[in-house]
Amino acid sequence: MIKGTVHEKYVQRCIELAKLGIGNTAPNPLVGSVIVYNNRVIGEGYHKKYGEPHAEVNAINSVKDKSLLKDSTIYVNLEPCSHFGKTPPCANLIASIGIPNVVIGAVDTATHVSGGGIKFLEEAGCNVLTGVLEKESRELNKRFFTFHEKKRPYIILKWAQTTDGFIDIERNNESPIQPTWITNEYAKVLVHKWRSEEQAILVGTNTVLKDNPSLTTRNWKGKNSVRVVLDRNMKLARYFNVFNSEAETILIGDIRHSTKKKVFQNNIGIKFVNYNNDFYSKLFQILIEKNIQSVIIEGGGSILNSFIQNGLWDEARIFIGEKEFGKGVKAPNMKIKKIGYDVLGNNNLTFNRK
Repeated sequence: MIKGTVHEKYVQRCIELAKLGIGNTAPNPLVGSVIVYNNRVIGEGYHKKYGEPHAEVNAINSVKDKSLLKDSTIYVNLEPCSHFGKTPPCANLIASIGIPNVVIGAVDTATHVSGGGIKFLEEAGCNVLTGVLEKESRELNKRFFTFHEKKRPYIILKWAQTTDGFIDIERNNESPIQPTWITNEYAKVLVHKWRSEEQAILVGTNTVLKDNPSLTTRNWKGKNSVRVVLDRNMKLARYFNVFNSEAETILIGDIRHSTKKKVFQNNIGIKFVNYNNDFYSKLFQILIEKNIQSVIIEGGGSILNSFIQNGLWDEARIFIGEKEFGKGVKAPNMKIKKIGYDVLGNNNLTFNRK
């Protein structure tokens, strides 16, 4: 097997390839693969879309001279699968072809894999090296790892606030049903891009009543995420945009209102839970059953603060526009660790973690 830090170079390339699948592979992880013979890359591939061939298969298929595989090293940022799912196990394929060396970024901690691929390869006689750029490999698949290790989706908080710290104006019953725009068009396009990369978007009753959002990717080419609407008292009528036919919606009401008759289109699913008893575990169970590994919280102040107060978030993306409201709905106040910063015209954007 090739020795030295050269392993990191090829695993880094796996990570770069894997990113090409963002928004298309979930609930499968993002995976890239590189095959090296005599210090030369002879094959590359990545997992392009859920249900289609995995990265290792695409990399192997890209090799023109298959006879070189028996003296090659295959690199992959995540442990090759060892179970039959939508496609056959990649670990079996690697072993059956006779690739002698396997370098892995991170171990797959999903219960149906969890070292099984590594064990299979070692028992088949392969030289297996793990933990190369492990931190970077886990960061790439933070949604996947959070889902399987914490038994909940990866949670992204997103809001826009004014320079004086408000996320909305004061509203009354006569206020028009429309969003209060704080950010510019660049920010709006970026938010739609983010929506295409995550599996779900969550809002509450008040956001729907005040803004009537569609929560789709209208300004970006990409799939629409599942819309999750927390409507505790089942106030919302079917004419709101979140119930149109453009995307799937899960409406979650309180069990006390389960007898209320609501008729929606076929793309709308209604779930009832007890909001007063361990609500979040019930919410996460609904999302887990749908295999939703990531969710953007685009709700108003009460929804955002509820997730923050319960410590149920992983990342916060905060826009700061040039406007000032003077009064209104205060932006969430939280302890954060800034990990990134960007400028979008006259708007600022911070990326934050706990």
